[in-house]
Amino acid sequence: MGFLSKKTTWSNAEFIPLKLCIASAYVLIGTYFSTYILAYKAIFFGIFGVTVALSMYLWVTKMKKQNP
Repeated sequence: MGFLSKKTTWSNAEFIPLKLCIASAYVLIGTYFSTYILAYKAIFFGIFGVTVALSMYLWVTKMKKQNP
């Protein structure tokens, strides 16, 4: 649990993948209730998957740099 208690600083540009990840998750939740957006479900899953992986990579590399 010590991994989650370490502190880092983020710039606004570094938050973009995380914000896209969260936004695509909200859209995926919204598609459950709307049949119109279901046609774009695969695109949003792709965006979500890529941004989750990118966010985790950026977070882990930043943690390793700041906390050797």
